[in-house]
Amino acid sequence: MTARTGGSGALVAAALMVAAAVLNAADAVIVRLLAGEVHPLMIGFTRAAFGLAVVLPWILMRVDLAASPYRWLHVLRAGLKLASLVAFFVAFAHAPLSDVVAINFTMPIFLTLGAWMVLGESMTLSKLLAVVAGFAGMLIVIRPGAGAMNPALAFAMAGAVLTAVIQLMLKRMARHDSTDRLVAWNLLTMAPLGLLAALFVWETPTPPQLSLLALQGVLGALNMTLLTRAFALAEASFLAPLDFLRLPAVAALAFVFFGEVAGASTWIGAAVIFGATLLAAGGAHYNRRRMPPDGT
Repeated sequence: MTARTGGSGALVAAALMVAAAVLNAADAVIVRLLAGEVHPLMIGFTRAAFGLAVVLPWILMRVDLAASPYRWLHVLRAGLKLASLVAFFVAFAHAPLSDVVAINFTMPIFLTLGAWMVLGESMTLSKLLAVVAGFAGMLIVIRPGAGAMNPALAFAMAGAVLTAVIQLMLKRMARHDSTDRLVAWNLLTMAPLGLLAALFVWETPTPPQLSLLALQGVLGALNMTLLTRAFALAEASFLAPLDFLRLPAVAALAFVFFGEVAGASTWIGAAVIFGATLLAAGGAHYNRRRMPPDGT
C-alpha cells in the first residue's frame, strides 16, 4: 500500500466508507417509507434544503464562492444532480431496494463510455471488457426475459446515466475549481432549483413526513461529508471495493423494514457489475481525489 492508504488513515477512511454505506441504505428506506405520500420532486427539494441548512455555516465561513469560474455550469450540474436524485427516488419507491443499488453500481460503466465518446479517452481492451461485463451484470439484475422486470428500474438506470454525466462535468471543472467550491455551489443551487420543481406538485408535508424529510436531508449531507473525508484520507483504488458494502447494508435494512429478500440474481448481477467497475477503474487515469463524491 502507498503511504496515503497505510496506517490509521486507511482504517479511518474504511470506517467512514462503512458509515456512508449505512447512511445510504437508511436514505433508501426513508424514501420507501414516504412512497405514495410525498411526491419525489418534494423529496428532492427537501433533501437539498435540509442538507444545505446543515452545511451552510461551513460554506459561509470556509468557501470563497465568488472565486469559481463556472457559475452557470454549477447551475446545470445541480439541475442534473436533482434529476438523478428524483430518478433514484422513483426507483426506490417502486422497485426492490437491493436491485436499485445494484443498478446504481453501473455508473462507472456509463462514465467509461462517456469519457470515450465525449472526452476522447482511449477505449482499452480492459475497459471494453468492463463495459460488456457491466451491461451483462445489469441484465442479470433486471431479468428482462424472465417476465419479472420492474419498470421502475429504468429510473435507476437513468439515475446512473445522469450521475455519470455529472462526473464527466466534474472531471473538467475540478481542473480549475476547488473541491470545497464544487460541493458548496452544488448545494446552494440545488435547493432553489428543487423548490421551483416542487411548486408544481406542492403538498405541505404532515409533521411525521416532515420529520422523515428533515432526517433524510441531514443524512444526505452527512453522507457526502463522510465520503469526501474518506477520499481525502485514502486513494480511490483502496476505497472502491468498500463501495460494495452499500448492497448488504440496504439488503439488511430492506429485510428488516419491508421483508424484502434480495434474490440470487441480484447478488450475482451486482457482483458482475462491481467487478466490471473495478476493471474499468484499473485502466482509468483521472484523479478521483480532487473530485467530490457525487453518488446517490
